[in-house]
Amino acid sequence: MPPRIPLTSYRHAGPSGPWPWADMVEDDGTLFQPVPEMHMPGARTSEPPESQRAAWREYPTHLFPNWEGSRLVRSGIANLISKRPEGTGPDCVVYYVDVEKSGEFSKAVGQYRVAHDRPDEFLGDLEVRTSQANEGRVKILFVENLSGPVLQMLGATYKIEPFFFSSSLNWIPSRYQEDLRQNEGDHVTITLTFLRAMPNPMTVPNTPTSGGQFLAQMMARAGTATIDTQGPLVLRSNDRVILLDLLAIHMVRRKNGSTIISYHPPREWKSTSALYLRTRVGHAGTSVYWQSLFRRSEDPTLVLLCMLWYALYAWDEALENLYTHICWLESRVLVTNDIHLTRELYIIRASLLHYTSLLQSFRKTVLFVQTTPNPAMQDDPALDEATRLMERECATLLSEIERLEMFRAMQDMRLENVMNLAFATVNLEDNSHTRSLSEAALRDGAVMKQISYMTMIFFPASFVSSVFGMNLTVLESDTFGTVAQYLAVTIPLTLFTVWVMVALHRHRSHNQDSENGGLWQTLKWPLQTLRQSLHDFRRRNKDVSAVV
Repeated sequence: MPPRIPLTSYRHAGPSGPWPWADMVEDDGTLFQPVPEMHMPGARTSEPPESQRAAWREYPTHLFPNWEGSRLVRSGIANLISKRPEGTGPDCVVYYVDVEKSGEFSKAVGQYRVAHDRPDEFLGDLEVRTSQANEGRVKILFVENLSGPVLQMLGATYKIEPFFFSSSLNWIPSRYQEDLRQNEGDHVTITLTFLRAMPNPMTVPNTPTSGGQFLAQMMARAGTATIDTQGPLVLRSNDRVILLDLLAIHMVRRKNGSTIISYHPPREWKSTSALYLRTRVGHAGTSVYWQSLFRRSEDPTLVLLCMLWYALYAWDEALENLYTHICWLESRVLVTNDIHLTRELYIIRASLLHYTSLLQSFRKTVLFVQTTPNPAMQDDPALDEATRLMERECATLLSEIERLEMFRAMQDMRLENVMNLAFATVNLEDNSHTRSLSEAALRDGAVMKQISYMTMIFFPASFVSSVFGMNLTVLESDTFGTVAQYLAVTIPLTLFTVWVMVALHRHRSHNQDSENGGLWQTLKWPLQTLRQSLHDFRRRNKDVSAVV
């Protein structure tokens, strides 16, 4: 399974964007020192190849003097730079594709494989590409398994603010524009976290795990009994995994030839590979609709917008898989009552709530692209047409994001309905169990009532036998008595006990009756019972005579 993405930290600039300061540190004598003019962002002039070849190993400090020491360590850049060249990890691979000035995608696609022990070979390829920048509209580089030397070469060649690498390495969403120069160009950085579905790498297809196994896997992966929305979400019904993916893009917009650099996390993150995204972007070159846009507009930002459509496609696929799983859970809740299903419903709903913020970030990213025009086209006569097309395509993408949000909200409401159904099923079973207990209690009460009646009948006899069994002198010489004497005392006492107990019971049962005359009136119950019996007997005889 892919690891959970790190929690984004924004305190004192993670560093994740153009913050005015990093973590608070003591003054080491460098504070309040003026930054040399050559390091100012507006002075990022192109350097000769010899200077680049000599200075790339000093990136980022030689271009951005505040990026050194603890800041490089916190951002993760120092970890890449400090790795030895003879590392045993996979080589860094840079895939590329070019868009010609006519708007057509070049068929000359390929890749650069940068070996750990021979990084200087890639610098020569970069020099060739930068020298050929004027020949095309935009050159796109897809970087996979980013290494320290490649990071330094790209940063030094294109004068990239290290914030881009920091945000990308730490999965911190950001969007900003810098090095803005009218009629020349700017730098645009976008790091976006989005949702994507993939096959479950830990299970065999068509063998979904049980609810208990699923929950055990979730808790074992999280390490605690909490709901983790940063980790992958396992869908048992269709054997898929929904995970967070990263789209990290840095675009250098220039008047004559722009460059797009796309960063892709290492393979253990199971994120979108550089080759796959390059293939997706290359398919735009075969689309009649997008080719028409590229021909009508010279703005290279349209290529960046085309890459954002991949995130929308991934969102759509992931939510569709999640909807299928929710329908499966709904069918399970209808036929069974499993506590693991309820827990899984809570996990999915917590994820849906988290996806709201991700969609909002996606929407803000599109708005940022829409409201950040290309300064290199300020005096271009085709600016109005390019702006109109950009606004139209951004509006289309925003409407699709709104559709995704409505789809997510519908799933949340349907999930709430399933949860209510699960609770209703549990309540029905609890009510059935409570009813069974009540019926058992009534049966036990009836038995105890019968025992009480038997005790009421035998109590006088037991009392009299106990009295007759006493060896007292008051009974004179014959202390045992006769059977006739025993019956003579027992029978009247038993009848008296039954008379009083029945009278008290009838009195308690009819104490709210206005016709009840009180306890003394209730004591006449034998006469009333005899009178009622005679009345019923006469009425039955009269009915029989009438029939005859």
